[in-house]
Amino acid sequence: MPKATETVLEIDLNALAHNYRYITSKVKKSTKILAVIKAFGYGSDSVAVAKELITLGVDYFAVAYASEGEALRDAGIQTPILVLHPLPENFDVIISRCLEPSIYSEKMLSEFIAFADSKNQKNYPVHLKFNTGLNRLGFNASQIDLILEKLSVSESIKVRSILSHLAASEAATEKEFTIKQLQDFKAISDKMIVGLGYTPLRHTLNTSGIINYADHQYEMVRTGIGLYGFGNNPKENKILRPVATLKTVISQIHAIHPGESVGYNRAFKATEMTKTATLPIGHTDGLSRAYGNGVGWVTINGKKAPIVGNVCMDMIMVDVTNINCEEGDEVVVFGENPTAEALSKAINSIPYELLTAISQRVKRIVYRKDI
Repeated sequence: MPKATETVLEIDLNALAHNYRYITSKVKKSTKILAVIKAFGYGSDSVAVAKELITLGVDYFAVAYASEGEALRDAGIQTPILVLHPLPENFDVIISRCLEPSIYSEKMLSEFIAFADSKNQKNYPVHLKFNTGLNRLGFNASQIDLILEKLSVSESIKVRSILSHLAASEAATEKEFTIKQLQDFKAISDKMIVGLGYTPLRHTLNTSGIINYADHQYEMVRTGIGLYGFGNNPKENKILRPVATLKTVISQIHAIHPGESVGYNRAFKATEMTKTATLPIGHTDGLSRAYGNGVGWVTINGKKAPIVGNVCMDMIMVDVTNINCEEGDEVVVFGENPTAEALSKAINSIPYELLTAISQRVKRIVYRKDI
């Protein structure tokens, strides 16, 4: 890749392919792979990611909202797409674009059946989500008979899959809780299969579930954050490769004399001669104000440059006193060094938040980097 000349998010498709192959090496060849590409592909480029994953043999995609699925259809992607959080307002888009809703409540089930009936649908694929402990969305096990009753009197929909979501599959301290979730999911899906008279796809493992509970993979598994280079486990993170690298450049260098200040509210005051570099990236671009005042840092010419003063809307200033650099030099905000995990940990956050916060005004550059 040529050196960055502006703030850009580089998306390495070879890293994506490496991560996909590594994660899928842990599941049976007969197990289907559902790739989660919501939130612009975890802040990257959902269309570029989807097209690459199709060449790698992915079976399903998942997005959060119907509009995200619609964008993929507009890009010519025909792979089945599960919408994890459909809303009745978007049922028309869901059916017109052949998206598949995750149905999680009695109200939504009734409303979608009625809507599918009104559109003369037959056996339209839906996914039934059960709550086994995350307590976010999902039917309860006690509602199985009610679900089966509603399904028995409608030909407009057909259950494509039964799913649940693990709450703490990455946490060794929550193994007992996770096993209980897995046991509950088995009981629910077994009862559903008997009631339906056929076996839909079943899936409850996420990336950490694949890594830690691979014997519960059923017919399909889901992977999201793992595709983008993070496995919620230091050992796995050494094998996975970060797909996204956020870069910027040095706009200007300043000599700050003792007693002078830098940035809004004079948050930084020099006690000795200090050299700072101003960079064209700020909290509008997804770099939280929490990184200001030395909490966060960037890498310039391989050296750590702490953020000085407050993060501005469109700029940050960093301390380059001990770094040989000049205006126009490339700056790494996150990627291989520092990683999105290391940077997010500095503010007690997680890579998910940092990655997905990167503004759409930041230019995306999709490429292949052979290693």
